[in-house]
Amino acid sequence: MSVRTVERWLAAGGEPEHRRPPADSVLIDPFRDYLEKRWEEGERRGLQLWTKIKLRSFEGSKATVYRWTAARQQGSSTAAPNVRWRLPSRRNCAWLLSKEPTSLDEQTERFLHHLYENAPELSNAGELARRLAALIRGDDDAGLDQWIEDASTSELASLAQGIGRDIAAVRAAITQPWSTSPVEGQINRLKTIKRQMYGRSGYALLRNRLLAAV
Repeated sequence: MSVRTVERWLAAGGEPEHRRPPADSVLIDPFRDYLEKRWEEGERRGLQLWTKIKLRSFEGSKATVYRWTAARQQGSSTAAPNVRWRLPSRRNCAWLLSKEPTSLDEQTERFLHHLYENAPELSNAGELARRLAALIRGDDDAGLDQWIEDASTSELASLAQGIGRDIAAVRAAITQPWSTSPVEGQINRLKTIKRQMYGRSGYALLRNRLLAAV
């Protein structure tokens, strides 16, 4: 950690709250049962485990397996849960509210239960967040108007107002198969070419280089 980082923390009054939520590796999932079996048999060195699953067509790196072994070691630790478990930041709390309750571990469930007892409105906000996520992932916008109405008196009122102002675009995002990904790709390529010239290119040169790249 650099001195400048510490200085920024001191100026802000403490370390930043944001911490990336822990995420399971998708590459590990097909080999999880095998790794658990080897772990229970006493084979707990990351390099050995990586070598074994590499022979089984594992495409991840050694670091991925090392992270799994570190997490598995913490999970099997006999330390008291309240010593090892860190309270989530405000941003992580918002992330937890959007998660399905069945996907949470016991400690997180206890924390959220305590949170809901002290702030019942957050329980409603979490339910609304999960409903909106289901709408976005689906292809039916029938429940969108009702969601906006329900959310307009909740902690997500400002989000509901924003969706209401751009309701046509939100409906299209739910019901249409189209995406702006091709456009974003072209924008990214244009910026890359521009940065190669340190931002000093004129329009004519930038246009010619973009067309030449095509």
